[in-house]
Amino acid sequence: MGKLTVSSVRSLSKPGKYYDLHGLILRVTPGGSKQWIWRGTVRGRRRDIGLGAVAYTTLAEARDIAYQYRKLARAGIDPKAKQSVNPIPTFAKAVEQVIEAYRPGWKDTGRSEESWRSSLRRYVYPALGSIPVDQITTADLVRVLLPVWHTKPETARKLKTRLGVVMRWSIAAGHRTDDPAGPALAAALPRHTAPVKHLASLPHPEVAAALDKLNALPGAWPPTVACLRFLAATAARSGEARFATWDEIDLEARTWTVPTERSKTSREHVVPLSSAALEALEVARLYSGGSGPVFASPAGKTLSNGAMSKLTRPYGYTPHGLRASFRSWAAENGVPREVAEAALAHSAGSLARAYQRSDLLAARREVMEAWGRYIT
Repeated sequence: MGKLTVSSVRSLSKPGKYYDLHGLILRVTPGGSKQWIWRGTVRGRRRDIGLGAVAYTTLAEARDIAYQYRKLARAGIDPKAKQSVNPIPTFAKAVEQVIEAYRPGWKDTGRSEESWRSSLRRYVYPALGSIPVDQITTADLVRVLLPVWHTKPETARKLKTRLGVVMRWSIAAGHRTDDPAGPALAAALPRHTAPVKHLASLPHPEVAAALDKLNALPGAWPPTVACLRFLAATAARSGEARFATWDEIDLEARTWTVPTERSKTSREHVVPLSSAALEALEVARLYSGGSGPVFASPAGKTLSNGAMSKLTRPYGYTPHGLRASFRSWAAENGVPREVAEAALAHSAGSLARAYQRSDLLAARREVMEAWGRYIT
């Protein structure tokens, strides 16, 4: 009989290693996660092989794998090299599986996926793309991060996070037992001393003049200009406005409802529409016919993020920066903090949400109308 039982596997919480049959070991980490490990000797050399996380591999399954590994080891065959048992993917192939798993949870799927692929393809794949995930070390990760750690700190931070996700997925899938992107990596990298660089914005007194300049841009697609004006008037996020559809707009109630699946807070957000926002919608309707995407591209599809940024880049600000312009104006004009934060659809803490259950729509409507007058 094995030393472990289903109930003991479930209840064990003290960090350490707990031994069972055929070289099977249950490893409980200080963080509370649990992984199966097989330990054996192959041609005089000790081997430790991950068999997956407890959440995905039962005790019976782990014992069966351990038994098969023990038989292979006694025959002089390295179980790790036996690809038919549990193939070890390369880093590039592991990334594809991680993206597949994460894709349903991304708000802006196309943009998030392309961001992952482009950053890893450019900075990581040349060095690690073809290496099996179980052979990647902390030193390998340091080697790809250091060249951009200080020159491109924001890119480096994202890369570090994505490398960590892939390495932890590799542990859960049973391809390795340790995390090279854990505390050792954090200790090996120097501290970032430069302040985080925020997206460029305009001082709020300059927003009205900047929006007026859009009319003089040669060749600017009117729905793109209308989308930027709508974005400014609602203080919304770029993706929320670009993907807006006419069925989300209630002209009679003068509201725009951002659905849960597109809201950053994962909650439905009702936006009051000021006169400035409604004027932008009037322009958009001329090109979309009042159905489908509100702000349609020349091909009738959703506007791209690049199309929006192209309008603002010559003037030194970003579409997202208009939210900062609104927030500064609100702070300087006595708008209560909770109203301004609700207008920006910022997520309040759990305690605040427990007591503040109103969406403050009436107060936000008054504020957004005043902001709309200010920027037009």
